[in-house]
Amino acid sequence: MTQIKLTYFNHSNGRGEVARLAMAVSELPFDDQRIAMADWPALKAETPFRAIPVLEVDGGVISQSNAINRLVGRLTQLYPTDPWQAALCDEVMDAVEDILSKIVATFFIPGEEEKKKARESLVHGLIPVYLTRWQAYLEQRGGEYFADNRLTVADLKVFVFLRSLRSGGIEHIPANLVDKAPLLAQQLEHLSRHPKIMACYGG
Repeated sequence: MTQIKLTYFNHSNGRGEVARLAMAVSELPFDDQRIAMADWPALKAETPFRAIPVLEVDGGVISQSNAINRLVGRLTQLYPTDPWQAALCDEVMDAVEDILSKIVATFFIPGEEEKKKARESLVHGLIPVYLTRWQAYLEQRGGEYFADNRLTVADLKVFVFLRSLRSGGIEHIPANLVDKAPLLAQQLEHLSRHPKIMACYGG
């Protein structure tokens, strides 16, 4: 049997959560290595690019979240085999990385007023652009999924991102922002009720 270990922080809103969900939904056994933020500095130098998530498969190590998502997607049949559908899946995942990186960058702004302005700029600028585009993709592709007419890691990637926005845990980014893209909000609610996803969050 393939031995798989995913190493990531012990929270559910970050880049490593997509692979966790994919393996949980598909019932693929893996070692869910969750680390505390306090332990991260001692482990950082052991990772390929001084970052996590990191995935180990039968002793081999791979990093970079979307590379991990594609590999896990293939292992769980949650990644398209058709090249065009795979590209559609990749486009959505990479777009999440784009906007997520801009939000994450605001966490390192030292002044609270400057941080507020940066996040409000995203709220009134780029975040709605991404939400609108994803909604358009759903509409164009049948209304439920981003690629291949079925659940893929692209849907899980957007789900984790939207779930984080909806949590209201990021100051100055309204929790109801997702509701401005009703089809996205509908997909978020649909996946939130998936039995295996609910089990991951104690539902």
